Amino acid sequence: MDAALQTMINNMPEKTGKSLDEWKTILKAKAFTKHSEGLNFLKKEHGVTHGYANTIILLSKEETPSEDDLVSNQYKGKESLRPIYKALITTIKPFGNDITITPKKTSVSVIRKRQFVLIKPATKTRIDLGLKLPGVPTTERLGNSGPFGTMCTHRVQLTSENDIDAELIGWMKEAYNHAN
Repeated sequence: MDAALQTMINNMPEKTGKSLDEWKTILKAKAFTKHSEGLNFLKKEHGVTHGYANTIILLSKEETPSEDDLVSNQYKGKESLRPIYKALITTIKPFGNDITITPKKTSVSVIRKRQFVLIKPATKTRIDLGLKLPGVPTTERLGNSGPFGTMCTHRVQLTSENDIDAELIGWMKEAYNHAN
């Protein structure tokens, strides 16, 4: 942690009358939706200076969930799809040591220099696998990007680990090669 920030946190009880944890509890009870609402509340209702109010709000935001938490939350109620997700990741990782796997709230991006695969549990029984394959025509299995829009050029719907076959692996490798 930055030394100046740690000093502000250490001085907070003296300068604001409450510790950071006490401020977090107060702000959590208020549940402001906008940064400015919390800022105004702390400044007007509690006389906190702008610098401390801003710091309190920024540090009061929920900690970023871990990658494991993000993935686990995606598969709540869709647990039967988790083995497909794991098999996809296991298949993709050996493509190269320049791959970054980035879980988000509703999907997982697989990135080289650019995203080349997007994994999204779409329903309780299906994962939508987005691929970035510019110039490749669609087929019955390799459909258009659908709900992915411009994030991907194509989408493959997966309902079992058996769907991860040589054809799909070939498309994923091709997407990986395009993402350099």
